[in-house]
Amino acid sequence: MEMYRALGQEALISLIAHVFFIAVAFYALQALRLDQIVKKNRVFQVQLLYIFMSVALGSLVAQFFLLVSRWSQQLPYLF
Repeated sequence: MEMYRALGQEALISLIAHVFFIAVAFYALQALRLDQIVKKNRVFQVQLLYIFMSVALGSLVAQFFLLVSRWSQQLPYLF
């Protein structure tokens, strides 16, 4: 039973981390002026590009922090 609780907690932390870092990535990407690079009158495509880039960047950052956290928890097994 304890194993299921640990799996559930890890899933919840992972979900929260991904949503948080996707939101932070979306906020950070707002500083870019992609509308100057993309063709004129392509507002929807630029917004879609912001969303996709936010999901990709946020997922990478969340995965990095989750892996570092997992590795730091496994360090005591080294000694």
